[in-house]
Amino acid sequence: MLKKNKGTIILTTLVTAAPVLLGLLLWSRLPDTIATHFDIAGEPNGWSSKAFAVFAIPGFLVVCQLLCTFGTMTDPRKKNIQQKMFRLVLWICPVISVLICSCMYLYALGYGVDMGRICGLLVGLLFIIIGNYLPKCRQTYTMGVKTPWALADEENWNHTHRFGGRLWMAAGAVFLVLTVLGVMNTVWTLVMILVVALLPALYSFLYYLRHQQEDI
Repeated sequence: MLKKNKGTIILTTLVTAAPVLLGLLLWSRLPDTIATHFDIAGEPNGWSSKAFAVFAIPGFLVVCQLLCTFGTMTDPRKKNIQQKMFRLVLWICPVISVLICSCMYLYALGYGVDMGRICGLLVGLLFIIIGNYLPKCRQTYTMGVKTPWALADEENWNHTHRFGGRLWMAAGAVFLVLTVLGVMNTVWTLVMILVVALLPALYSFLYYLRHQQEDI
């Protein structure tokens, strides 16, 4: 897997780190203190030094990128990981790094960047993309809905991921609509996250109970 994807891994890691170069190019124009955390409405509620914003945030995302890459490549069931799924994993951190850091720099330079709306649109799109890929995901320890019942039974895994895929795509569409309408808030965000995290796991458990009874 490493040999086959070596070029993509290098490229995605460099793209993840690219905001450092952009920050250096803008260094003289950036203020000494930069807003690095925003609430759901897009209002800044956390600030950091220029050095932290330019070096630490992209650096943290590079570490996340490498950990995700290493974890996926060392999965005991890595043979089940499709090439498209692995590429999706490789490109999530680079997209987040370039988009979020670029918007953060623009906000610091005084441009009217709506961070809340941008993050909402990004999350909604990620939900839809992940939901589209979930039904194609085969049994692994690093991707998908990894309940013990799904890992133990391929049919449970497949049904759970078909259900989870539809759920994630629906949640992503709702996220996009609420963001565009400007009504997305903390409560809605938590509800969406809990729904996509808990309902597939519950579905997997109920599927296990139903078919366990049928086997008795």
